[in-house]
Amino acid sequence: MDPILSIIDEALARKGLSDAAASKLAVGNYALVKNMRSARSDDKRYSFQALERLADVLGLECYFGPPRATGPVETVILGNEDFTAVPRYDARLSAGPGADNGDAQVVEKLAFRRDWLARIGVAPSAAVLVPVSGDSMAPTLHDGDLALIDTNRKAVRTGQVYALTDLDGSTRVKRLDRLPTGLILRSDAPTHPAEFRPIPDAARVAIIGQVVWSGHTWRQLHDK
Repeated sequence: MDPILSIIDEALARKGLSDAAASKLAVGNYALVKNMRSARSDDKRYSFQALERLADVLGLECYFGPPRATGPVETVILGNEDFTAVPRYDARLSAGPGADNGDAQVVEKLAFRRDWLARIGVAPSAAVLVPVSGDSMAPTLHDGDLALIDTNRKAVRTGQVYALTDLDGSTRVKRLDRLPTGLILRSDAPTHPAEFRPIPDAARVAIIGQVVWSGHTWRQLHDK
Protein backbone atom coordinates (compact mmCIF):
# COMPACT_ATOMS: atom_id res chain seq x y z
CA MET A 1 0.00 0.00 0.00
CA ASP A 2 1.09 3.57 -0.63
CA PRO A 3 3.02 4.66 2.53
CA ILE A 4 1.47 8.14 2.47
CA LEU A 5 -2.04 6.68 2.36
CA SER A 6 -1.14 4.30 5.21
CA ILE A 7 -0.16 7.26 7.39
CA ILE A 8 -3.32 9.12 6.36
CA ASP A 9 -5.47 6.08 7.24
CA GLU A 10 -3.91 5.81 10.71
CA ALA A 11 -4.44 9.52 11.34
CA LEU A 12 -8.04 9.37 10.09
CA ALA A 13 -8.79 6.53 12.50
CA ARG A 14 -7.10 8.39 15.37
CA LYS A 15 -9.08 11.56 14.66
CA GLY A 16 -12.34 9.73 13.92
CA LEU A 17 -12.70 11.44 10.54
CA SER A 18 -13.89 10.10 7.21
CA ASP A 19 -12.07 10.72 3.94
CA ALA A 20 -14.68 13.28 2.95
CA ALA A 21 -14.72 15.14 6.28
CA ALA A 22 -10.94 15.46 6.44
CA SER A 23 -10.82 16.59 2.80
CA LYS A 24 -13.47 19.25 3.41
CA LEU A 25 -11.62 20.62 6.44
CA ALA A 26 -8.31 20.67 4.57
CA VAL A 27 -9.15 22.12 1.15
CA GLY A 28 -12.85 22.96 1.16
CA ASN A 29 -14.08 20.03 -0.95
CA TYR A 30 -14.78 16.38 -0.23
CA ALA A 31 -12.68 14.69 -2.92
CA LEU A 32 -9.03 15.22 -1.88
CA VAL A 33 -8.41 11.86 -0.20
CA LYS A 34 -10.71 10.06 -2.65
CA ASN A 35 -8.61 11.35 -5.54
CA MET A 36 -5.43 10.23 -3.79
CA ARG A 37 -6.84 6.72 -3.48
CA SER A 38 -8.10 6.55 -7.07
CA ALA A 39 -4.80 7.50 -8.72
CA ARG A 40 -3.60 4.48 -10.70
CA SER A 41 0.06 5.33 -11.22
CA ASP A 42 2.63 3.46 -9.15
CA ASP A 43 4.60 6.70 -9.06
CA LYS A 44 2.00 9.05 -7.63
CA ARG A 45 2.47 12.81 -7.58
CA TYR A 46 1.01 14.57 -4.58
CA SER A 47 0.34 18.28 -4.26
CA PHE A 48 2.54 19.40 -1.37
CA GLN A 49 0.17 22.29 -0.56
CA ALA A 50 -2.79 19.92 -0.32
CA LEU A 51 -0.79 17.44 1.78
CA GLU A 52 0.31 20.25 4.09
CA ARG A 53 -3.28 21.30 4.72
CA LEU A 54 -4.41 17.70 5.18
CA ALA A 55 -1.54 17.05 7.60
CA ASP A 56 -2.60 20.06 9.67
CA VAL A 57 -6.16 18.68 9.93
CA LEU A 58 -4.90 15.21 10.87
CA GLY A 59 -2.30 16.35 13.40
CA LEU A 60 0.60 15.25 11.22
CA GLU A 61 3.78 17.02 10.20
CA CYS A 62 4.34 17.77 6.53
CA TYR A 63 7.93 18.77 5.95
CA PHE A 64 10.37 19.03 3.05
CA GLY A 65 13.91 20.29 3.62
CA PRO A 66 17.18 19.58 5.37
CA PRO A 67 17.16 17.37 8.49
CA ARG A 68 16.04 19.24 11.59
CA ALA A 69 17.32 18.75 15.09
CA THR A 70 14.70 18.06 17.75
CA GLY A 71 15.11 19.30 21.28
CA PRO A 72 15.21 17.03 24.32
CA VAL A 73 11.89 15.98 25.80
CA GLU A 74 11.62 15.57 29.56
CA THR A 75 9.54 12.54 30.48
CA VAL A 76 7.84 12.09 33.85
CA ILE A 77 6.51 8.72 35.05
CA LEU A 78 3.45 9.01 37.30
CA GLY A 79 2.10 5.63 38.30
CA ASN A 80 2.26 3.58 35.11
CA GLU A 81 1.62 6.54 32.79
CA ASP A 82 4.11 8.56 30.75
CA PHE A 83 3.87 12.33 30.99
CA THR A 84 5.76 15.08 29.20
CA ALA A 85 6.99 18.12 31.13
CA VAL A 86 5.78 21.00 28.94
CA PRO A 87 7.61 24.29 29.58
CA ARG A 88 5.68 27.41 30.60
CA TYR A 89 7.29 30.69 29.59
CA ASP A 90 7.10 34.00 31.44
CA ALA A 91 6.04 35.65 28.17
CA ARG A 92 2.44 36.75 27.67
CA LEU A 93 0.26 36.38 24.59
CA SER A 94 -1.63 39.62 24.26
CA ALA A 95 -5.21 39.30 23.08
CA GLY A 96 -5.19 43.06 22.54
CA PRO A 97 -2.60 45.42 21.04
CA GLY A 98 0.45 43.24 21.73
CA ALA A 99 2.94 42.42 24.47
CA ASP A 100 6.69 43.03 24.49
CA ASN A 101 8.26 39.95 26.05
CA GLY A 102 11.96 40.46 25.39
CA ASP A 103 13.90 37.27 26.11
CA ALA A 104 11.24 35.01 27.61
CA GLN A 105 12.40 32.38 30.10
CA VAL A 106 10.96 29.06 31.23
CA VAL A 107 9.53 29.55 34.71
CA GLU A 108 8.04 26.11 35.35
CA LYS A 109 6.91 22.91 33.65
CA LEU A 110 3.51 21.25 33.68
CA ALA A 111 2.94 17.54 33.08
CA PHE A 112 0.74 16.44 30.16
CA ARG A 113 0.04 12.83 29.26
CA ARG A 114 2.05 11.78 26.23
CA ASP A 115 -0.81 9.71 24.83
CA TRP A 116 -3.15 12.72 25.12
CA LEU A 117 -0.67 14.93 23.24
CA ALA A 118 -0.40 12.23 20.57
CA ARG A 119 -4.19 12.03 20.32
CA ILE A 120 -4.44 15.74 19.50
CA GLY A 121 -1.45 15.50 17.17
CA VAL A 122 1.09 17.49 19.19
CA ALA A 123 4.73 16.41 19.32
CA PRO A 124 6.05 16.77 22.90
CA SER A 125 9.09 18.71 21.71
CA ALA A 126 6.81 21.25 19.97
CA ALA A 127 4.52 21.98 22.94
CA VAL A 128 4.85 25.20 24.95
CA LEU A 129 2.62 26.97 27.46
CA VAL A 130 2.12 30.74 27.56
CA PRO A 131 -0.40 32.80 29.58
CA VAL A 132 -2.90 35.06 27.80
CA SER A 133 -3.24 38.76 28.57
CA GLY A 134 -6.33 40.81 27.72
CA ASP A 135 -9.96 40.08 26.88
CA SER A 136 -10.27 40.58 23.11
CA MET A 137 -10.34 36.80 22.50
CA ALA A 138 -13.14 36.18 25.02
CA PRO A 139 -15.10 33.99 25.35
CA THR A 140 -12.60 31.62 23.71
CA LEU A 141 -9.62 32.84 25.75
CA HIS A 142 -9.80 34.90 28.93
CA ASP A 143 -7.26 37.13 30.61
CA GLY A 144 -4.92 34.86 32.59
CA ASP A 145 -5.74 31.67 30.69
CA LEU A 146 -2.87 29.30 29.96
CA ALA A 147 -2.59 28.47 26.24
CA LEU A 148 -0.94 25.32 24.91
CA ILE A 149 0.76 26.09 21.59
CA ASP A 150 1.87 23.58 18.97
CA THR A 151 4.93 25.29 17.47
CA ASN A 152 4.95 22.80 14.57
CA ARG A 153 1.67 24.20 13.22
CA LYS A 154 2.75 27.37 11.48
CA ALA A 155 0.77 26.99 8.25
CA VAL A 156 -2.26 29.25 8.68
CA ARG A 157 -5.65 27.57 8.40
CA THR A 158 -8.40 30.13 8.08
CA GLY A 159 -10.49 30.48 11.23
CA GLN A 160 -7.98 28.92 13.65
CA VAL A 161 -6.34 30.65 16.62
CA TYR A 162 -2.59 31.29 16.48
CA ALA A 163 0.13 32.84 18.59
CA LEU A 164 2.17 35.25 16.49
CA THR A 165 4.79 37.93 16.49
CA ASP A 166 3.35 41.04 14.85
CA LEU A 167 5.10 43.67 12.72
CA ASP A 168 6.23 45.67 15.76
CA GLY A 169 7.78 42.60 17.42
CA SER A 170 4.99 42.15 19.98
CA THR A 171 3.47 38.75 20.70
CA ARG A 172 -0.26 38.33 20.16
CA VAL A 173 -2.97 35.67 19.94
CA LYS A 174 -5.59 36.06 17.20
CA ARG A 175 -7.93 34.13 14.96
CA LEU A 176 -6.44 34.31 11.47
CA ASP A 177 -7.87 34.38 7.96
CA ARG A 178 -5.45 33.89 5.06
CA LEU A 179 -6.47 35.76 1.90
CA PRO A 180 -4.75 36.16 -1.47
CA THR A 181 -4.35 39.84 -0.60
CA GLY A 182 -2.96 39.40 2.91
CA LEU A 183 -3.79 38.31 6.44
CA ILE A 184 -6.74 39.23 8.68
CA LEU A 185 -6.25 39.22 12.47
CA ARG A 186 -9.59 38.74 14.19
CA SER A 187 -10.68 38.99 17.81
CA ASP A 188 -13.52 36.87 19.17
CA ALA A 189 -14.90 39.74 21.27
CA PRO A 190 -17.20 41.76 18.96
CA THR A 191 -16.03 45.06 20.49
CA HIS A 192 -12.55 44.62 18.98
CA PRO A 193 -12.29 45.31 15.23
CA ALA A 194 -10.42 43.06 12.84
CA GLU A 195 -6.99 44.12 11.58
CA PHE A 196 -5.61 43.64 8.08
CA ARG A 197 -1.99 42.97 7.12
CA PRO A 198 -1.64 43.38 3.36
CA ILE A 199 1.06 41.67 1.33
CA PRO A 200 4.03 42.10 1.86
CA ASP A 201 3.33 43.02 5.54
CA ALA A 202 1.59 39.66 6.00
CA ALA A 203 4.86 37.88 5.19
CA ARG A 204 6.51 39.69 8.12
CA VAL A 205 3.98 38.33 10.62
CA ALA A 206 5.80 35.38 12.23
CA ILE A 207 3.53 32.51 13.28
CA ILE A 208 4.69 31.01 16.59
CA GLY A 209 2.19 28.18 16.47
CA GLN A 210 -1.45 27.19 16.76
CA VAL A 211 -3.31 27.30 20.06
CA VAL A 212 -4.60 23.75 20.58
CA TRP A 213 -5.78 23.87 24.22
CA SER A 214 -6.29 26.35 27.02
CA GLY A 215 -6.77 26.17 30.77
CA HIS A 216 -8.91 28.64 32.70
CA THR A 217 -8.35 29.55 36.34
CA TRP A 218 -11.51 30.39 38.28
CA ARG A 219 -11.07 33.50 40.39
CA GLN A 220 -12.37 33.24 43.93
CA LEU A 221 -14.86 35.89 45.04
CA HIS A 222 -14.76 36.83 48.71
CA ASP A 223 -17.44 38.58 50.68
CA LYS A 224 -16.42 42.05 51.72
